[in-house]
Amino acid sequence: MSLSIVLPAKNEALAIGVTVAGIRQHYPHAEVIVVNDGSTDSTATVAETAGARVVHHPYSKGNGAAIKTGARAASGEIIVFMDADGQHDPTDIPRLLEFIEQGHDMVVGARQKGSQASVGRGLANGLYNRLASWMTGHRVADLTSGFRAVRADKFREFLYLLPNGFSYPTTSTMAFFRAGYSVAYVPIHAAKRIGQSHIRLLRDGSRFLLIIFKIGTLFSPLKIFAPVALLMFLLASGWYGYTLHAYGRFTNMSALLYSGSVMVFLMGLISEQITALMYKEKN
Repeated sequence: MSLSIVLPAKNEALAIGVTVAGIRQHYPHAEVIVVNDGSTDSTATVAETAGARVVHHPYSKGNGAAIKTGARAASGEIIVFMDADGQHDPTDIPRLLEFIEQGHDMVVGARQKGSQASVGRGLANGLYNRLASWMTGHRVADLTSGFRAVRADKFREFLYLLPNGFSYPTTSTMAFFRAGYSVAYVPIHAAKRIGQSHIRLLRDGSRFLLIIFKIGTLFSPLKIFAPVALLMFLLASGWYGYTLHAYGRFTNMSALLYSGSVMVFLMGLISEQITALMYKEKN
């Protein structure tokens, strides 16, 4: 199977040359695409000198937008996405491709302990992994890893879902699970990045969390709506028990909460039907 390796890059002149050279050393016949996301330094020049094909954004559109551009430009049947900052080791690529050859549709390099850039980010990723595992019903070892191999035709099915920011790994993983495609995880060690990170924990962390719930409503809406409906039902029952004991009557608040729980649950059922139509297989 033909192979394309896509690296989104914004102001990565310090790392991109070494990264591309390492890929070229191990995969001289692979198509290496660097998506220059409006860099203001010499990222594009360094990448071209190292042997990559550079696709330009006239201005910065975001990491996810660069991924989409790279996926559209790639000619390989298999696409490997890597960070351009030197965190990912090209020698790990064969381990990902081995699982692709076994029949998986997406293989993710799951960062092990000691690979996180900070304690805060490690805790946040742990939370994201648990939420995603609960929503999908499958173990998600690393939801936000940018090092992954995918079958190009299947990945392109979900380009319209991918956000333009840093959350493409989250969205693509959840979408593959929802579509019934096979996802596997390979343990890797991510090195310390070269240069300064573009991710801000509080700003981008809240966006990741929001996207998990947004994709959760696309993936399995009842897992979002049903707990809310149950909570409202329990609150209604508790308040009804209190008012019946204290005042001997059924109050408007209990009626409102009971009605709200039923409405939320029905909204979840309708959302499930809409989601099924969205993922209906097209001939």
